[in-house]
Amino acid sequence: MIRIVTRKRLALLEADAHAAFERARQARAGAATASEHHARELRQVTERAERAEAHTEEVSVLLNGAVGELAEGQRLLLLMGIELRRARAELERGPEQGDTLTVLLHYGEAHTIYRSRADAYADTATHGVPADAVWVPSGDRPPSAFRWRVEAFVYDAASNGFRRAFPPVAVPVRGAA
Repeated sequence: MIRIVTRKRLALLEADAHAAFERARQARAGAATASEHHARELRQVTERAERAEAHTEEVSVLLNGAVGELAEGQRLLLLMGIELRRARAELERGPEQGDTLTVLLHYGEAHTIYRSRADAYADTATHGVPADAVWVPSGDRPPSAFRWRVEAFVYDAASNGFRRAFPPVAVPVRGAA
């Protein structure tokens, strides 16, 4: 098939080609603008995701610490509950012959009562006495001569009370008959 092309037809084809090139240029410019816009959005979304991931890690560390503290608190609460039940049972049964108490004296005045001598020594450590301090018998010096002193008491069922485990030595009064 042979087609005859006239100048008019050639001018129309040229105009159509220029219009097509212009539309293609505009489409490329629009595509580039859209591509830049999408690239910017992608960068912003990526940055937000990275920040969220960092925050998630921080929160995870904090949450793990809180869970650990909660577990420790629950363990202490359980131990306190056991100690409380034991103390209630002991209180209900009352003192028995041979039960002991230790009284911590501060310059001869009662400071605190403890279940054991070790507990009294531990408390004096909180008041500045070294943990490895050597405790010596008081001898015949008065209790007020000592900053800290411990006295042991034993329950005596006959008197329905606690008495000193080591009563002071009786000193005869001069001139007494």
